[in-house]
Amino acid sequence: MLTRQEGIRTAIEVSIERRPAPDAGSLSERDAVWPQRLRRIARAALTYWGRPDLIDNAELLLTELVTNALRHGHGRTIGLRMYLSGGRFRIEVQDASPDRPELRYACPTDESGRGLFLVDALAEAWGVSDDGTTTWCTLPLTEGPSDMEPAAVTAPVLREALLHLPTNPSAVAAARISGRTRLTMLDWPGNVHAAIDVLGCLVDNAVKYGLTPGKTGQKLSARLGVTETHELVIDVTDPNPNFPNFTDATDGTLGRGLWKARELGSQLSWFVAPDFEGKTVRAVIKPGEADR
Repeated sequence: MLTRQEGIRTAIEVSIERRPAPDAGSLSERDAVWPQRLRRIARAALTYWGRPDLIDNAELLLTELVTNALRHGHGRTIGLRMYLSGGRFRIEVQDASPDRPELRYACPTDESGRGLFLVDALAEAWGVSDDGTTTWCTLPLTEGPSDMEPAAVTAPVLREALLHLPTNPSAVAAARISGRTRLTMLDWPGNVHAAIDVLGCLVDNAVKYGLTPGKTGQKLSARLGVTETHELVIDVTDPNPNFPNFTDATDGTLGRGLWKARELGSQLSWFVAPDFEGKTVRAVIKPGEADR
């Protein structure tokens, strides 16, 4: 759930219903799937927030805090909160138990109990709330590389058309055919041939890297919009929320699809869906620029 609070730039909150195992200190099968699910959410959130440089450490910290809460907490629910505030990324894990967690250091001969050593080593700071129910840690928001470009800012869209595409390689041809008709209807005053090539590049990329082979229920779509300043906005949405090598893809280091779209005069960006269940790759073309 996305939330907004004073002093907090962006936040996500997740509530987990615990299904404890009969043996104290172990994880049930239902609880054991949560660390991986939450790592995926953290990765998508940090990508969406433009901080992929924090992903590796954040995933490790999140795993340790959540696993510790699932193993040793006594509450019926586990609450996770992640947010950016005051130059820091903060993770809070609450087990809703009135019992203050006992933080101990493992001996060299212990086979477990080293999770907080890892937290102490990776986090800028960490601690426990006064009531003992919440363990937290922070990472500094230092300047770092970002593989996600901010979504290209455009003027308000005046006219638009949506294309529902098949989730297989035929989507490229379908997009090119339908896209040409839609652009004619939208009356965009630019190079339609080049714009269709850009659309084809984006859809081809989505088919190759945004779809999971054999998985049912996937959706692939494209949206064409014309703004009041006569820009053409091409959005292609696929079900994969990740794009870890966006910069390499657009500069031609990895493949030539998006590189070709950029060379055709489009400004490329991408962003994660609000529910983190997919992403959109966007191309913005100004009239008169897509003419190479």
